[in-house]
Amino acid sequence: MPKQMFEKDEKVLCFHGELLYEAKILEVVQDSPSEPHQYRVHYKGWKASWDDWVEDDRLRKMNDENRETAQALKRAYHESTQKPAKTTASKKKGQLSDFGSTRGSEERNGSMPTTSRGQKRGRNAEIEDEDTFHNRPMIKIPVPDYIKSLLVDDWEEVTKNLSLIPLPAPKPANMIIDEYFDEEKEKRFPGSAEMDLLEEVRAGLKEYFDVALGRTLLYRFERQQYKEAIKAWTEGKGEWKGRTCAGDVYGAEHLCRMIVQLPEMIAQTNMDGQSVNRLREEMTKFLQWLNRNTQTYFTAEYESTNQDYKDQSKGVGS
Repeated sequence: MPKQMFEKDEKVLCFHGELLYEAKILEVVQDSPSEPHQYRVHYKGWKASWDDWVEDDRLRKMNDENRETAQALKRAYHESTQKPAKTTASKKKGQLSDFGSTRGSEERNGSMPTTSRGQKRGRNAEIEDEDTFHNRPMIKIPVPDYIKSLLVDDWEEVTKNLSLIPLPAPKPANMIIDEYFDEEKEKRFPGSAEMDLLEEVRAGLKEYFDVALGRTLLYRFERQQYKEAIKAWTEGKGEWKGRTCAGDVYGAEHLCRMIVQLPEMIAQTNMDGQSVNRLREEMTKFLQWLNRNTQTYFTAEYESTNQDYKDQSKGVGS
C-alpha cells in the first residue's frame, strides 16, 4: 500500500518543468489503496489556474537541503539559457546526421577552445549572424517527471553526499540504446524511413555519448573515477574485458544527463525544422520507454568514497 508522504496544507517544493517551486498542498486523494496518492498543489505567487495534480515523485520536503537544490537547479537553468556566443558557421547539412557529428560536437564544446587566448579574429571570418542563430529550430524534449527526480537525486548523491555510481555499469548506455532499438524496430517496417530514422538516432546517441561524457556529463567529483575508468577499460581485465569506450562503462544516469543537454546541442547545428521535430519524437519515445524501465537500468545504490579518493578528486580538473 503506497504511503502518504505529504499532508494537506503542507508547504513543499514541487517540480514544474525543469525547476522546483515553492507550493502548498491543497488536497490529498487516493482512488484506491493500491493507487499512489494524488496531491493538488498551488504554486506560491502563481494564479489558481496553475494549480496542479501531482504524485509524490514531483514533490520535495521544504527544508534547507531541498531549498539549496532548488537554487542550484535555477542557477543551472539560467546559465543554460543565457545568450550563446556567436559561433563559426559550419557547412549546412540540414539533416539528422548533424546530430551525431563527432567533429561538430568537439568544435561546439565550450571547454575546448579552437583559438589561442587573445587571438584576433578577422572581420571577414564566417561569423554567424545572431538573428540567424535565434531563428534556428529549437527542440524541447519532454523529460518524464520521475526521470527528472532521479537526476536530482543523482546530483545530490554525487555533489553533496560525495558518492559515486559503481563502474562499470551492468547495463551501460550502449546496451540500453541497443535494447530499446531491438524492441522498437519490431514496430517498424524494414527499409522504411521510420526504420532509417531509428538507426540514425541509435548511432547518433552512441557517438555523441562517447564524445560528451568526459567533457560535459561529469560532475567534478566524478573526474578522478573517470580517469581510473579509462585506465581500466584500456587494460580490459576482469569485468572490464570487452568494454572499449564510455558507452560500455557508464549507464542510464549519464545517458539521461546527456539527453537533457540535447536541446542546447541541437540549437547549434544546421538541422532543419522537420529533422528537429523527428528527433524530438524519437527522443520522446525513448524517454517514455526508459521511464517504464527505470528499475532495470538505473543504479540502485551508490558507493561511498574513502578519504584518499576525496583528496585525489580535489586535484582533478573539472
